[in-house]
Amino acid sequence: MKKKSSKPQAPPVVSHAAVQASFKEIVGLISAAKLRAVQAVNSELVALYWQIGQFISLKLATAEWGEGVVANLAEHIARTQPGLRGFTRPNLFRMRQFFEAYRDKAIVSALLRQLPWTHHLLILSHAKQEEEREFYIRLAIREGWSSRELERQIRSGVFELSLLTPPKVSSVVRQLYPEASQQFKDAYTLEFLGLSAAHSESDLHGALLSNLGRFLTELGRDFCFVSSEFPIQVGKQDFALDLLFFHRGLNCLVAIELKATRFEPAHLGQLNFYLEALDRDHRKPHENPAIGLLLCATKDAEVVEYALSRSLSPAMVAQYETQLPDKKLLAAKLHEFYQLLDSETETPRPTP
Repeated sequence: MKKKSSKPQAPPVVSHAAVQASFKEIVGLISAAKLRAVQAVNSELVALYWQIGQFISLKLATAEWGEGVVANLAEHIARTQPGLRGFTRPNLFRMRQFFEAYRDKAIVSALLRQLPWTHHLLILSHAKQEEEREFYIRLAIREGWSSRELERQIRSGVFELSLLTPPKVSSVVRQLYPEASQQFKDAYTLEFLGLSAAHSESDLHGALLSNLGRFLTELGRDFCFVSSEFPIQVGKQDFALDLLFFHRGLNCLVAIELKATRFEPAHLGQLNFYLEALDRDHRKPHENPAIGLLLCATKDAEVVEYALSRSLSPAMVAQYETQLPDKKLLAAKLHEFYQLLDSETETPRPTP
């Protein structure tokens, strides 16, 4: 009986798209590993700078060293560790400042290794109060800001504005989303749009789409863009919602209506209509009710409060700034705020 000759089987045909998808997956693994390596190196560097700062601080505090010894230390490191950067006299004193700023804040010191050293230098140089430094540390970690974006947010006065002007939200928002005040702002700084003083709503809309990445950064890390001029059909009429986003943390759609004018109570009617349509016709079963944000050129806080006090929709009102705010003016207002707070609590606070 003859044996059948076994022919080698041809390799399976794999599509070009499948190969490319596999390559992309491997590149993703490499990128993720590189990122973890960078984060690990950064964490160790920050821990090292903390230890050096602690060492120098204790030596100076006990008068075992004079400040001139720190300069000698910098020279010694440069001589014995050629090519090693970052250990100049000014930087060694910054390490001391770094340690002394957070040594009594156990909760904050546990977070320090999650930020690069450049972030800490920015925070130390711009934020003079403990509350302000902790605020930016936590927010930079949560939002994943680059050092450039962190500096921009500091210049925007995010800390001052968060205390002086918390977001204006309806009672329904507070009930449904108690954490919403941490996810939204009372004012959004959009200086990167380059809008003129006489811009129109169409100009604002187009500029936001052209700078969508930066707008998403300003909104917050959990915002995901869904659509522009999102079509809504009710009855036989067609409508278009300016901007539609999804918030991962709140698990809901976020409708943003733009107004290049002052806030008017009538604007809420239009936004509430869109929210009702989104919940009835577009919300998925696992999602929470939609939230609405009216983004206006200006607003009167008292008018906003009156308009939202009886609103039955999860709506908010904020304004946008086309220029960075005056930090000195904000600091002065914050100082007044602290003085008022101190008069009520009799607890002294540092001067901004």
